[in-house]
Amino acid sequence: MGYKKRILLLMLLDSLIVSTAIFIASWIVYPDIPYFEVGTMAITAIALLLFHHFFAFVYKLYHKVWAYASIGELIAIVKAITFTIVATGIVQFLANDFTIYRRALLVTWLLHIILIGGSRFVWRVYRDQYLQDKENRDRTLIVGAGAAGAMIARQLKNEQQHTDLLPVAFADDDMAKHKMQLYDLPVAGSTKEIPDLVKNLEIDHVVIAIPSLTNGALSELVAICNSTNVKVQMVPKIEDIVSGKISVSSLKNVDVEDVLGREPVELDINSISEYVTGNTVMVTGAGGSIGSEICRQLTRFTPSKILLVGHGEFSIYSIDMELRQKCQQKDIEILPIIADVQDRERIFEIVQEHNPRIIYHAAAHKHVPLMEYNPHEAVKNNIIGTKNVAEAADEFGTHTFVLVSTDKAVNPTNVMGATKRIAEMVVQDLATRSKSKFVAVRFGNVLGSRGSVIPLFKKQIEEGGPVTVTHPDMTRYFMTIPEASRLVIQAGTLAEGGETFVLDMGEPVRIVDLAKNLIKLSGYTEEEIPIEFTGIRPGEKMYEELLGKDEVHPEAIFEKIYVGKTIEVERIHLLELIASFTSYKNKKQLKELLMDVVYAESKKKVEIAK
Repeated sequence: MGYKKRILLLMLLDSLIVSTAIFIASWIVYPDIPYFEVGTMAITAIALLLFHHFFAFVYKLYHKVWAYASIGELIAIVKAITFTIVATGIVQFLANDFTIYRRALLVTWLLHIILIGGSRFVWRVYRDQYLQDKENRDRTLIVGAGAAGAMIARQLKNEQQHTDLLPVAFADDDMAKHKMQLYDLPVAGSTKEIPDLVKNLEIDHVVIAIPSLTNGALSELVAICNSTNVKVQMVPKIEDIVSGKISVSSLKNVDVEDVLGREPVELDINSISEYVTGNTVMVTGAGGSIGSEICRQLTRFTPSKILLVGHGEFSIYSIDMELRQKCQQKDIEILPIIADVQDRERIFEIVQEHNPRIIYHAAAHKHVPLMEYNPHEAVKNNIIGTKNVAEAADEFGTHTFVLVSTDKAVNPTNVMGATKRIAEMVVQDLATRSKSKFVAVRFGNVLGSRGSVIPLFKKQIEEGGPVTVTHPDMTRYFMTIPEASRLVIQAGTLAEGGETFVLDMGEPVRIVDLAKNLIKLSGYTEEEIPIEFTGIRPGEKMYEELLGKDEVHPEAIFEKIYVGKTIEVERIHLLELIASFTSYKNKKQLKELLMDVVYAESKKKVEIAK
């Protein structure tokens, strides 16, 4: 129905209701005695009609979608009718020798609300009861009968023609809510009873609607839900809702990141703000997983300028567009710069021109097997690239340089780990003779990064399996991309110079357990998507460490953040490596050279002991 036709129809319907209401009210109040004269009745009816249409437009009663009517619409109806009756009473008072038929107007007011409200809400009742296709919708259990659960229930009820989910009941651990109803849905039991509720209520879908759940509690709850073999979704986490990334009513699949089972580190926002706000910040590798997230996190603290330095054109373009959209209301200059950290002259030009106060160096080659096959590229990017950026920072007086490192730099057995350890040595060496502060930050594997196992596992699951795991006992430390990026930013505020910061990452996770969780969260069983063990790849270790024995410092300097003891670096070994690595054409010989540099200090200690 067109807009004009719809308004005319509603006005005609309301005119009939108003006229009927005043005559029924006069008959109810004065059934035998004709207190109303014809003139008074006519004036009252005309006033009611005119004032009703006037206040109906004021409160937009003709512009509301009544199929989704709720308390707000009911309040609007009551306001419009109340002002209509008051205005009509004033007209009646002036036109009838200062007399008001109060009882007749009161009954008219009640009938008016009942008839107008009923005419509007009857369409919603009809839609809810008869137009929804309950048979072809998934019966849904909402876990959490709080504000988020109520919002989800309301959304699912209001969007019946646009969703496949039919809310059936709530599960909540608050005993006071049990056997109560919310949006006509019963709170049927606790979270521990979810398997029984799924069976008894024939549930097809579970929605976890508790955005404030900690990772550990969420992990337990997801395990209970997964035991039912029905699809599980959840509302976003509270930090995503607060930051505006997503609304509470947006459902998402449960990811491995959500059930990692560890609490994110709460950082010192004030110290970071003092450190970053109003300053120029440079991020190398800004298009990568960690680099781009560092840039996102930095925008919270309003630096004056962010330099997005990277070698990949499309990745820099993507983060540039994202940040410009995100920072429209902030006074932040975002400058995308295409540059290779191996190009010393170009890097020096950038640092000299923009004079950044802080440099976060995230550019690196990180893939272990690929670097085993291409050790020369690992040296050029991870070692020489780091040396170029670090020496530019030293040359032009950058206040703080933060190197993004890895747990694979501890007792390395592969080219990637060795080159990252030598990159740390480059930074530690500069820290001893520079006015700038140079630090490194180590952390384990990052869930969701382009080089992590998660994208590979997801692709294998989509293709029907098998999911390939190298060894059943292989373990790794894991953290999320935002957590890793916050740690890098926080490390800059804690830097004195020469430190290696590490995060207390909790217990290591078995890769095979990660694969099993991902298969389950994707809605499959291990019978449908099998796991296949392929053997350890070149350069891989069974387990990783965050600090070597000589670096261990027992006390945290910040909540869950530790600093390793500084180890003296022999600069001569670094210079010899950089000067001679191109002469080593054999991959094996170059790897041996790298290991000699990494373990030179340990060998020296052994010789002295002998």
